[in-house]
Amino acid sequence: MLKTELLYTVRKLKLIWDFRGPVSLKTAEHHLIHLKEYIISNSLNISITGVETISDMHSLAYLVVDESEMKPIRDALKPHRGQVYLDAEKS
Repeated sequence: MLKTELLYTVRKLKLIWDFRGPVSLKTAEHHLIHLKEYIISNSLNISITGVETISDMHSLAYLVVDESEMKPIRDALKPHRGQVYLDAEKS
């Protein structure tokens, strides 16, 4: 198996926090600050985080974790939902 093939065998999950209302984007951006603080304070190897705007009234903050590391992070941070992360470069 090639080294690049090994990299693609780890399933990644996107943990998502939804925010709704006229200030949803600002709330998601603020929440992202706290997610990044959590990553640093727990010395986690998480490099994919961000904010997405779904509409004027719906934004979200997210981070992406390896499936094997998801449970303690999920239990500590209590995301609203999660989904399998599909990297645009792999699709």
